Amino acid sequence: MLDRDVGPTPMYPPSYMEPGMGRPTPYGNQTDYRIYELNKRLQNWTEDCDNLWWDAFTTEFFEDDAMLTITFCLEDGPKRYTIGRTLIPRYFRSIFEGGATELFYVLKHPKESFHSNFVSLDCDQCTMVTQNGKPMFTQVCVEGRLYLEFMFDDMMRIKTWHFSIRQHREVLPRSILAMHDPQMLDQLAKNITRCGLSNSTLNYLRLCVILEPMQELMSRHKTYSLSPRDCLKTCLFQKWQRMVAPPAEPARQAPNKRRKRKVSGGSTVSSGGGSNNNSNSKKKSPANSFSLSSQDVMMVGEPTLMGGEFGDEDERLITRLENTQYDGANGLEDEDSFNSSPALGAHSPWNNKAPSSQESKNDNSQSSQ
Repeated sequence: MLDRDVGPTPMYPPSYMEPGMGRPTPYGNQTDYRIYELNKRLQNWTEDCDNLWWDAFTTEFFEDDAMLTITFCLEDGPKRYTIGRTLIPRYFRSIFEGGATELFYVLKHPKESFHSNFVSLDCDQCTMVTQNGKPMFTQVCVEGRLYLEFMFDDMMRIKTWHFSIRQHREVLPRSILAMHDPQMLDQLAKNITRCGLSNSTLNYLRLCVILEPMQELMSRHKTYSLSPRDCLKTCLFQKWQRMVAPPAEPARQAPNKRRKRKVSGGSTVSSGGGSNNNSNSKKKSPANSFSLSSQDVMMVGEPTLMGGEFGDEDERLITRLENTQYDGANGLEDEDSFNSSPALGAHSPWNNKAPSSQESKNDNSQSSQ
């Protein structure tokens, strides 16, 4: 016995059974349930829905940088159309403008895969069903493969939509075929869609080939209220700047500290080498050891000397410079070698030797007498 007073049977997602049939209601974070919500929202469409309604629909189910791709094959070869987020609302609207009064997607055996930041849904047996009321009542079933990528977050909006159409079928009511009007039969023999898409949708996809590259111009015109010519000049100039400008250099890392070489304590360094070490150490500054440009808080570190910090492995090197020409214990060299010096000539003032203290006393006593 059938209950005829319960109203129309609600539509549940194809991959789940109806509530009360031994299976609980699906959770809202599953991908195929998001398709069920999308179908439910499309069922609320009416002829009074304007652009704001379609934009709200797209905002709810698609990311801001979402891309929608449709591939199919016509008489003149395969076609592929890709549109961005701005043009997606008009795509769904074109389906209803082509005569459809209902649109929903049926998924059979979808495969769900989890990735780092998104969840993919791959359904090889997807059917896009539209109920057309014009020019006559016809149900169009478009079969193909649907691949979706949902962002793995609370909203789970679609980032990538790729629908590859393989074939389509147009189903007519049997009551219409019972009519014996020859003109009606000739009209019924003609398909109302091409590859499952209406002429309104096909024309819009062809138009998107021109509109998609012009999204930058439209956005600039809407933001800055420039004329189309000025928008084109600005976009071309910025594109030329990006082509001419050199690529950005990667951020340079701060140079690592150089550790001083350890020198054995018994080694001696000449006077020339000591001067080089002093000059190199003077060139260094404590600012080279660390950078304060990226630090907000300055901490007091260990004492530093000559541009480096002391650690457990650092040692202070004390160099002993020896002068072989001077003997601190014996004083000057022998007097004989000093007298034989070529600097002492016959008329040299250094040649007159100063009198000793004893001789000066004798001279004074003789002069007094």
